[in-house]
Amino acid sequence: MEERANLMNMMKLSIKILIQSALSLGRTLDSDFPPLQQFFVVLEHCLKHGLKVKKTFIGQNKSFFGPLELVEKLCPEASDIATSVKNLPELKTAVGRGRAWLYLALMQKKLADYLKVLLDHKHLLSEFYEPDALMMEEEGAVIVGLIVGLNVIDANLCLKGEDLDSQVGVIDFSLYLKETQDSDGKQDGGITAVLDQKHYVEELNRHLSCTVADLQNKIDCLEKTNSKLQEELAAATDRIGSLQEEQQQLKQQNELIRERSEKSVEVTKEDTKVELDTYKQSRQGLDEMYSDIWKQLKEEKKIRLELEKELELQIGMKTEMEIAMKLLEKDTHEKQDTLVALRQQLEEVKAINLQMFHKSQNAECSLQQKTEAISSFEGKTNEMMSSMKQMEERLQHAEKARQTAEERCNKMKQELAGRLDTCRQQMSQLDSKCSTLEKELKSEKEQRQTLQKELHQEKDATTLLKTELQQMEGLKKELRKLQDEKQQLEKVCEEQEQALQEMGLHLSQSKLKMEDIKEVNKALKGHTWLKDDEATHCKQCEKEFSISRRKHHCRNCGDIFCNTCSSNELALPSYPKPVRVCDTCHTLLLQRCSSNSS
Repeated sequence: MEERANLMNMMKLSIKILIQSALSLGRTLDSDFPPLQQFFVVLEHCLKHGLKVKKTFIGQNKSFFGPLELVEKLCPEASDIATSVKNLPELKTAVGRGRAWLYLALMQKKLADYLKVLLDHKHLLSEFYEPDALMMEEEGAVIVGLIVGLNVIDANLCLKGEDLDSQVGVIDFSLYLKETQDSDGKQDGGITAVLDQKHYVEELNRHLSCTVADLQNKIDCLEKTNSKLQEELAAATDRIGSLQEEQQQLKQQNELIRERSEKSVEVTKEDTKVELDTYKQSRQGLDEMYSDIWKQLKEEKKIRLELEKELELQIGMKTEMEIAMKLLEKDTHEKQDTLVALRQQLEEVKAINLQMFHKSQNAECSLQQKTEAISSFEGKTNEMMSSMKQMEERLQHAEKARQTAEERCNKMKQELAGRLDTCRQQMSQLDSKCSTLEKELKSEKEQRQTLQKELHQEKDATTLLKTELQQMEGLKKELRKLQDEKQQLEKVCEEQEQALQEMGLHLSQSKLKMEDIKEVNKALKGHTWLKDDEATHCKQCEKEFSISRRKHHCRNCGDIFCNTCSSNELALPSYPKPVRVCDTCHTLLLQRCSSNSS
């Protein structure tokens, strides 16, 4: 946590100083601009924080160029940067390629966007960083937000001619101290932040002091070797005379060695012929294996297509079943609404029947008391008229029963208005009305029974739907089983592809063995050792040799190169100790070693 906080504070200060100095200059920035160099040094430390160590056949490797290569896969716009970095011949290490990548991204003003894409895919960064690394925590997002402010700056950085591989990034705190001295009360907090980073800076200084001590040891070794070489040159001048005398003896020995080498070459040719025959036989067997595996792949592809067709048919059946379920649900809802409306109508009809029953009782009482109070009978008739009007309003909602009730009510009105004296006839009519009402009640009961039957039918339909749902669940289980079988088939395909890759690796190894045999033959025949007088320029970089740029022979190919193009050392079959090798031979030999080890 302290390291992350220190790095974030250092990044804030470096970005602030860079923006202020760039705005004060008012021009495009070069690679020699000190605040810009300090910004790249701090950014490199931030990207190196919490990196996992990857083990290779050469040794342990720890570079920040690995996560930057992921940007090309996640963001296709960054492919131009990756190709240009890979095409630079001066870059030989992953650190140099990572620095060149950062330079190009800053010139494009997309450095913050590319880093944000990396932070959005932290599951990929976990392969390169520890869980407590700066890029895996919130401080990484804060630093990306700060880098967005650098889009204001225009930078023109030249990558050619710069030694990005061997640069040692040292943080210069004098820039930060000047900035803090010129600022007011707000910037005094920056001094305290720098002082708080004492422990982190001490560790960095210790690391740098170790590297400096290693470099000094190398320089001392080189001086010792130079002194030894001078002594050897002095001794060599003395021995030239003796070597001329021994030259004749060596010529005779060379003739004997040539005869022996020719015999050994013939033996090696015979061995190579035998190995070629065995290689051809193994290749035929591999071709047959490849054809069999290819046929199996075709059959599995056909099976996979058939399974996909069956899955599509089952998915179509599933959609049709879902549509049918929805339609059935709609029908059930509509029927439930109709049932509720019919129940309401039944309750209204019952209420009307009760009213009619009470009114018939009142009519009987009025007939018994007709002789006593005709005036009260007229009032009761008025009440009957009002009640009949109410009956007409309510009976309008019923279909058959209301129509019959309205006709009978009209008849009752006419008989009551025209025949007040004939009360006995009205009693008979009321009895007939009661009988009709009882019939209507019976008819309503029958309708109720029919509705109950419909309800039972709907319940049966719902049970059928439930059984269909259970069948759907069984189909889903079958789908899952088919998906599992599909995954198993995909695994088998992947295993077969891996087997094919392994077969390709075996083929490549056999080719490399053939190349090694050819090189051994070349070594036995002897390379052409180029003389010092014949070469005036380096074969790789084509720079002219001078007093400062000395000539060096490659012990593998025999050509002459400068020190920068032939600084690598490797052990060769003809030399027991590591000797000087050019860059092209170094890369070829390393590739062969890696293929043999794999």
